[in-house]
Amino acid sequence: MKVLAAPSATSAPLAVVIPALNEAGHLPALLADLARAPAGLIESCLVVDGGSSDGSARLSALAGARVLQVGGGRGCQLAAGVAHSTAPWLLLLHADLRLAQGWWSAVQRAMAAPEAPWCFRLGIEGADPALRLVEWCVRLRSGPGQLPYGDQGLLLPRRLLERAGGLRALPLMEDLDLVLRLRRLGPIRDLGLPVRVDVRRWRRLGVWGTAWRNARLRQAWRRGADPAVLAARYYQP
Repeated sequence: MKVLAAPSATSAPLAVVIPALNEAGHLPALLADLARAPAGLIESCLVVDGGSSDGSARLSALAGARVLQVGGGRGCQLAAGVAHSTAPWLLLLHADLRLAQGWWSAVQRAMAAPEAPWCFRLGIEGADPALRLVEWCVRLRSGPGQLPYGDQGLLLPRRLLERAGGLRALPLMEDLDLVLRLRRLGPIRDLGLPVRVDVRRWRRLGVWGTAWRNARLRQAWRRGADPAVLAARYYQP
């Protein structure tokens, strides 16, 4: 594993971990959003690169992030990022997200409350009315259903992550695996702000085709399918 930027020595309460693979088109904007946080909030911003060929790692280092190079899929990347940070709170983000203005205030309020996991609300770029329906369904799944996924971002205390058994190094479904364990320890709360997700994942198969494919993958995982096989299906061109 190669580290492209050194960690900073600080007692700030929050470590941000971003798994990435060929995300040069999205990482600069997300890192700029994170850079707007007030001084003293973020201990380290770790971009865990899975072997990008588009300069994602170098761009992240130039933007001031600490960069780790770890293969094996998103779960492996997240686990490595968590292991290479020390802050008491963790913010796990996908690389193609954008954070809302003032996101740090919501995070600071959450960290001042009794310890619990928190998630953002999902917003999807694009004008298709079907995307608004997807967002509404995700609100139901995340609130009453207590099943937010990784593309919403997850804020949680390190101690709570350890109590839940940590992040498992899965190539896919690492977010569902973690959330199912976290919600046994208490409710997952709403930060009250959206993240904005790139629409590309819904373009290739269409909104409903993508939703159907993802539902089938989740069902297969729950039935014991190999996450590596599911990851190959999910990421196939």
